[in-house]
Amino acid sequence: MSELFIWPGQPPYAAEGYEADRPTLRAYPAEGAKSAVIVCPGGGYCHLADHEGEPVAKWLNEAGISAFVLKYRIFPHREPAPLADARRAIQYVRSHAQEYGIDKNRIAMLGFSAGGHLTANAGTSWVPGEEDPKDPVASESSKLNAMILCYPVITMEDYGHFGSREALLGKAASSDLIQKYSNEKQVCKETPPAFIWHTYEDEAVPLQNSLAMSMALSESRVPHELHVFEEGRHGIGLAEEFEETTGKWKELCITWLRKQGW
Repeated sequence: MSELFIWPGQPPYAAEGYEADRPTLRAYPAEGAKSAVIVCPGGGYCHLADHEGEPVAKWLNEAGISAFVLKYRIFPHREPAPLADARRAIQYVRSHAQEYGIDKNRIAMLGFSAGGHLTANAGTSWVPGEEDPKDPVASESSKLNAMILCYPVITMEDYGHFGSREALLGKAASSDLIQKYSNEKQVCKETPPAFIWHTYEDEAVPLQNSLAMSMALSESRVPHELHVFEEGRHGIGLAEEFEETTGKWKELCITWLRKQGW
């Protein structure tokens, strides 16, 4: 699969001493696909979980959807580097839509755990395209058409995931920064539709994260689905060991995507 460098040269907001780190997209095109999903693996903003990357892209391909796995910057890089990478990835796919045969109005992002936080962050905090930019990728909007949140970290407050917060915001994050990156507080009526799933048994990232996001989306009248399954530890990805129960999230997600026009 091809590895795509999404920034021309050195990316912005790099951690000192790590300027050479270059986020990438790995493309998994599906023949005849008109829609695309950008996949963001989890890992607490400290690593990227392999089982939440390529296997997920291949599952999407089986459903006739093109996929791109995002290798975004993680610790020691801090905010706003990951969000900048996510926005840039969306702009990159949109600007190359014709090349991949994709409708630029059918681009979603799917994220697990901290990757779900990044997905929600991109979904609630997009940037419009720049006018007449030197870099043509930046002329595209980073607004998602849909987002898929899999046992996501949503808040940076009490019931969030402390490790993700520390890696992304630092140990002494201000209250303003914590509010800014608590995605349930950033939802508005323009937030894209969402598919959310979580498990009751998740002890690492409490179910309250997904419940808070659903409540916020409901208050802003944003269409979404929320599925809560009983079985499954945190980080189960495609949930293949729970195929008859929690693993049903995959079928439900594809059905939801079809309703969105995918």
